[in-house]
Amino acid sequence: MMSLRVLLIGEQSAGIHTLRMLANTTHTVVAVITTEPPADGQNRVASLWRVAQVFGYTTWPAQLIKMPGLISRIESEAIDLILNVHSLYLIPGEVLRGARIGAFNLHPGPLPRYAGLNSVSWAIYRGEAVHGVTVHQMVPKIDAGPIAYQVLFPVQPTESAFAVSARCVREGIILLSRLLEAASRSPDNIPLIAQDPLRREYFGKEIPAQGLLSWSASARQIVNFVRACDFYPFPSPWGHPRTKLAGREVAITRASLSGQYCDAEPGTVRSWEGTIQVASSDEWIIVERLLVGGRRLSPEDVLKPGDQFRIAGPPTDHAMATSR
Repeated sequence: MMSLRVLLIGEQSAGIHTLRMLANTTHTVVAVITTEPPADGQNRVASLWRVAQVFGYTTWPAQLIKMPGLISRIESEAIDLILNVHSLYLIPGEVLRGARIGAFNLHPGPLPRYAGLNSVSWAIYRGEAVHGVTVHQMVPKIDAGPIAYQVLFPVQPTESAFAVSARCVREGIILLSRLLEAASRSPDNIPLIAQDPLRREYFGKEIPAQGLLSWSASARQIVNFVRACDFYPFPSPWGHPRTKLAGREVAITRASLSGQYCDAEPGTVRSWEGTIQVASSDEWIIVERLLVGGRRLSPEDVLKPGDQFRIAGPPTDHAMATSR
């Protein structure tokens, strides 16, 4: 088996876990490209940059991806493999072609159905019972390269986006390990299966219903929307579903199904067996946590029986993807 020279481009906890996995192999991490944390040290969240430096690896700022000089660095460093893990930048085609074996991306969704951004949130929002993670070879078109490895796993109807994202990272690290093992034997050992373009769905920066919650949707649709935005304790890329009560904007950050049939006006608030519930089109929803004016609050602090949320807009629309 051959020791590989690897360039890691990454962010977030997925990048950190990938680096720790690489540190336990015989492969050489030539450099880590990631966002440099603020010099004032105000951001105390663990960053890939800081972890890489603690491990003694060379760090290159993420902006380097946009610079023409990166390709010459890759060639001069004789990079065998580029691993892209939750990077925030689009990588130019000439950079992708600069590594001897190629560039591979860890995508937190099952391709080709969930290409693009926020795959976990979209899957939960659409009520998927199965999700997955994919390692694919990178090409200039986003998330369109041939698939090397993919795994699917069940999603429980109560799981948050944070929980599913964490599962994607855990499963994804295993797939990256398989990629490294295959590549170190021979690049020909890496399975590359072309994606079916007819099954491709691409998701961009759009947020369902512009982030507005409709109480006239079904209880399952509403709860799925809330779950899809729940990355606590980390920020949600979609924010949280917003609604209005007496002219004041309220965001729902956690909710669950009650299993109780509802024939009240959608948006009506009631208190039931120690819980605060809101009527949907078919079932009472247990509201567990709110965000008002930037403060996380218990529903008991904000809602009273008989309050009426504004219904707002059409029911939640599930057909938001485009084929690209």
